[in-house]
Order: sequence, then structure tokens, then C-alpha cells
Amino acid sequence: MSESLSWDASYAIARSLQARHPSVQLEDVSLEMLFDWVLQIPEFDDDPELANEEILLDIYQDWLEEILEAQNPLDGPAE
Repeated sequence: MSESLSWDASYAIARSLQARHPSVQLEDVSLEMLFDWVLQIPEFDDDPELANEEILLDIYQDWLEEILEAQNPLDGPAE
């Protein structure tokens, strides 16, 4: 059984959203869309009233970093 997710698990939420919406263009995702998608994650179990812009931006940032890392994986330490 999967662990439940709450608003403070921005990285885990971002990974779940990335898996659920792999072909989305992140620049087309509004904070309202992000909020709605988080509420649709089956493992998400937190009060929607606790969400705010800062939390949603943290999730967005984590998701963006995951996308960028997947596009440009590090080959190792820089020389």
C-alpha cells in the first residue's frame, strides 16, 4: 500500500504528477490546474483548504527540476 501524500511532500507530489501527466507542457499548467491535479492523486490525503500559492509553486518547481534533470542527466562530476 502506498503512503499518503500531504501538501508538505512537494517532491513526491511532483513525481506523481510527472508520472500521471508525462507529456504535459509545464508552461501550459496553471496553478489552478496543478491544484486540481494534486487533488486527483489517489494517495493524496490532505485538506485542500491548506493549499496556497507558495505550496503550489514549490510543487511546480520540483516538477520542473525533475523534467530538466530527465532531459539533461549528469554524466558525472565536472572536470
